[in-house]
Amino acid sequence: MAHLVNAEGVVVRAGARTVLDGVSLGLDDGARVGVVGRNGDGKSTLLGVLARTRALDAGRLTHARGLRVGALAQADDLDGARTVLQAVVGDVAEHTWAADAGVRAVLDGLLGDVGLAGALEAPVHTLSGGQRRRVSLARLLVGDHDLLLLDEPTNHLDVEGVAWLAEHLRTRWQPGRGGLVVVTHDRWFLDAVVERTWEVHDGVVDAFDGGYAAYVLARAERDRVAAATSERRANLLRKELAWLRRGPPARTSKPKFRIDAANALIADEPPARDSVALVRTASARQGKDVVDVEGATVRLGERVLLDDVTWRLGPGDRVGVVGVNGSGKTTLLRLLTGELAPEHLVGGRVRRGSTVRAGVLSQHLGELEEVAHLRVLEAVEREGRTIVVDGRETPASTLVERLGFPAERAWTPVAKLSGGERRRLQLARLMIRQPNLLLLDEPTNDLDTDTLAAMEDVLDGFAGTLVVVSHDRYLLERTTDTQVALLGDGHLRGLVGGVEEYLALRASASAPAVTTATAGTGAPAAAAPAGQPAGGDARAARKEMARVERRLARLEEQEAKVHAAMAERASDHGAITTLSEELRALVAERDELEATWLDAAETAG
Repeated sequence: MAHLVNAEGVVVRAGARTVLDGVSLGLDDGARVGVVGRNGDGKSTLLGVLARTRALDAGRLTHARGLRVGALAQADDLDGARTVLQAVVGDVAEHTWAADAGVRAVLDGLLGDVGLAGALEAPVHTLSGGQRRRVSLARLLVGDHDLLLLDEPTNHLDVEGVAWLAEHLRTRWQPGRGGLVVVTHDRWFLDAVVERTWEVHDGVVDAFDGGYAAYVLARAERDRVAAATSERRANLLRKELAWLRRGPPARTSKPKFRIDAANALIADEPPARDSVALVRTASARQGKDVVDVEGATVRLGERVLLDDVTWRLGPGDRVGVVGVNGSGKTTLLRLLTGELAPEHLVGGRVRRGSTVRAGVLSQHLGELEEVAHLRVLEAVEREGRTIVVDGRETPASTLVERLGFPAERAWTPVAKLSGGERRRLQLARLMIRQPNLLLLDEPTNDLDTDTLAAMEDVLDGFAGTLVVVSHDRYLLERTTDTQVALLGDGHLRGLVGGVEEYLALRASASAPAVTTATAGTGAPAAAAPAGQPAGGDARAARKEMARVERRLARLEEQEAKVHAAMAERASDHGAITTLSEELRALVAERDELEATWLDAAETAG
């Protein structure tokens, strides 16, 4: 099944607005496509068109004969009366699904840590939002589909769940096994999974090769050549590119094509933020003391969420917090602000500096109900007229524009805003109050990639202490300097190695556990023979070997292309120099990967 879907001249209208205007595109077997665009530009509409659940006003859509389509919407339709297992596999007999390695892998990967005793037999209605999301995903992934359409699959997933999903999709959706289209704001996820990006904007769909990094590069070059965007937008894109180029060493999947153009574009781009200047300004605003948590123990009912935790936040600190669902991340933020009820703090103490003014971006939008009758700019100006960003006083109207409300949208009634727009307004109202301790609880929910870049740009100029709770790895790396983790054991652990270290710790902690598929059988986990690697370590090593082998195969293809290009342009000295540098980089990466493979092979036994 080489060609799965073909769209020709598709037009979709919503009232007087044309959402898709003459869109033509195709989807081939083996394609993994990410869909990006601003909130309301038609990403979910495009998925509905591909799934044939959204009627066309004009144009034609054709599916390959017998195409089996699976779709994940943003809201689930689970039957709350059924058990988790019934919701995932239906009424299939246990011996049937238990004999399927693919089903067992999904159950272990997505439901192994839903946090409930007898998880598979728990009624769906008892699950949290994040747990229901995992169940919906599991139900879809155990199905037999030729085309999978996912609308914001990472919403409500923790860092570990996002990492598992990325690896599963990357492995499962290969040539000959169908196609994948995913709408998501998670930029790390896009780079980890997709090989092509569709940008939905102004009624059209533009296609780019590669994941998010490649999309940013191609889009920045397009905007530069066409001069189609404002200077503000171009500056944001250059800052985003500079971050991608300065990112962690692990981000080796950045596109290697058009490197000269990328280097020229960001050659003079300064670091995203001047940390020294920000700390100096923060110290002047906050003094030397911000929040000191000393030996704090927090108990909610029978659960001890924090156990003898000591944590000191200083002026200008920028900290990311990760952790499993239910480990106490939001409780930790409430402890910092003093909102936690005194009876829950059963040990230790929390000291806050006398000049600290905390601002919290919560996961809930209920606070906007009181300004629903106002327009966007009015709702922001009610909190303040100006804000200091990057040392300069900025009017509220400029902040509103930077967060995605141009002049024509700034006067939109709050009651008519979409979920993503309400999230932007919530952030603008928070920032204009000028807190010097800013706490963000899952700030990426409902935000598109453009708005996330704008938000990060605003946070770059925030002269105070910043704490971000998020499952978005890109956001954490981009906006914070250090990360800490709540591992579910009540302790707060520093992560020198960032999110990768957190995932390694979680994998190590769960390796000896009985898998979900065999839980409840009463059979203890078999111990590894003496001198042999533990089962979890061996499995992780084999997965690492498979990952390295896939990357080595891609490197071989890239090296072959470079050799061919060198032969074709042998008389072009400048091109040969550039290609030689690219070849050396590929060879160096290959050598490093081969060493990694050997280490993993030794662990795998």
